[in-house]
Amino acid sequence: MRIATWNVNSITARLPRLTQWLESAQPDVLCLQELKVSDDAFPQQELRALGYESVVSAQGRWNGVAVLSRVGIEDPALSLPGAPEWEGVVEARAAAATCGGVRVWSLYVPNGREVGHPHYEYKLEWLAALRDAAEKFASAATPFAVLGDFNIAPTDRDVHDIAEFSGSTHVTAREREALAALEAAGVSDVHPRPLKYDVPFTYWDYRQLCFPKNRGMRIDLVYGNEAFTTAVSDAYVDREARKGKGASDHAPVVVDLEL
Repeated sequence: MRIATWNVNSITARLPRLTQWLESAQPDVLCLQELKVSDDAFPQQELRALGYESVVSAQGRWNGVAVLSRVGIEDPALSLPGAPEWEGVVEARAAAATCGGVRVWSLYVPNGREVGHPHYEYKLEWLAALRDAAEKFASAATPFAVLGDFNIAPTDRDVHDIAEFSGSTHVTAREREALAALEAAGVSDVHPRPLKYDVPFTYWDYRQLCFPKNRGMRIDLVYGNEAFTTAVSDAYVDREARKGKGASDHAPVVVDLEL
């Protein structure tokens, strides 16, 4: 089974690239983030034509996540249990389904904006809710994974130059402690291999030629329980999908399983 995650940064803008990638990479399950569409505008018909069912949690021009599957969908969920609200709203940041016997959550963790901002505290609260939710599935015999844009680089090596991020979100001790708490709940980081260079970055800013210069970050992550990680036969970042005009600023992370 092939499972992938990709922050497409607007499914409307990225639809031609998305359908092309689905046809070439042939994932059985794809977790999407940052859809930036309403439920009505989600391209169900185009994806169904390629053989994919969808579980969608959308929120108009902000956020939005989905799980696409060509191996069935069971027990769908459209929000993270216990998720905190932001400005009175439970945002569209989590969607889940059991696909071909694997339980997956597609996640778009809050950005945090800046240290000390209320959104930073919201991010930490959201991660605590994720930890609590993951703990209920992590010890199960069923393969289970949480995948998506975590907006956190797990280590200093996961950013091109840690000095540039001094005092910024994505690399703070409290964010990384939240990832450690998630791992303590019973899931492990599935570290992908890079197809080029020595660090598997997944995100490159559009500005300042960051992609050609490989000034990236590894913030799109896959955490799986033991039943999931022991089945992993390969994992890589499809850097090719970040190339060219009209690309997302993120690349897909692909995980192959032998189940």
